[in-house]
Amino acid sequence: MTITTVGVLGLGQMGTGVLQVFAQSGYQVIGVESDQGQLDRAIGSIDKRLSSRVEKGKMPQEDKDNIMGRITVSTKMEDMGDCDLVEEAVPEDMELKKKLFGDLDKICKKETIFGSNTSCLSVTDMAVATNRGDKFLGLHFHNPAPVMRLFEIVRTIMTSEETIETARKFGESLGKTVVVAPDVGGFIVTRLFTPFLLGAVRMLEEGIATREDIDISMKMAVNHPMGPLEVIDFIGLDTELSIAETLYEETKDPKYAPPLLLKKMVTAGWLGRKCGKGFYDYK
Repeated sequence: MTITTVGVLGLGQMGTGVLQVFAQSGYQVIGVESDQGQLDRAIGSIDKRLSSRVEKGKMPQEDKDNIMGRITVSTKMEDMGDCDLVEEAVPEDMELKKKLFGDLDKICKKETIFGSNTSCLSVTDMAVATNRGDKFLGLHFHNPAPVMRLFEIVRTIMTSEETIETARKFGESLGKTVVVAPDVGGFIVTRLFTPFLLGAVRMLEEGIATREDIDISMKMAVNHPMGPLEVIDFIGLDTELSIAETLYEETKDPKYAPPLLLKKMVTAGWLGRKCGKGFYDYK
């Protein structure tokens, strides 16, 4: 199958980055977001990032104009009907995802491949909400999508080999390194990385080290660009809590049990960068 037009459903932080990646790679892209304000912020964010590259001499103005010209946005899912591939990037809520995929199944042509950017939820559970289990898979980008090079394909027991190979070639066309993971909780990256992030929260909770010392130690010792607490602030404490709860529910492994501090911070509304306060204050 030849992919020429792709859709992105949900234009939050991740969806906006994925939209940019698709457009930069030469694809015609339709971004759908029910909230007009969020849709406007998404387009403004992409324009700002590309303008910065132009100002720094890293991209010609013509290239930026071409990229922006390949992007169409809408508040209506019906506009995705002719997409060859649709990538879902809405919040990590299984019932929401299943409802949206059920609706898309009726809207999109029968050949359309469906992908979910979920980092931990069961792709199989989403696929059964549609009549195209053979064309359904996880397509997991990492944040920020325009920068991070990994493209994690998640295969369910229903996904066809043809769909896997089409997705693999698609990921390579984006300039990403492609890996294929089974549909188990957390797949590869999240399954490995979550205990590390939760361990940093427990270390802070137990008073072993300060937030600054925890983060600077990881940056200086293992060359991570961000410390673990900075990472949680970046992705959102509520998102990290949801991931931990999902993995713990599936595995019952204590290394995935969310720390009490993380739960209390989410209850307090300290969700990280997106609200101005998390482990650090961004106001």
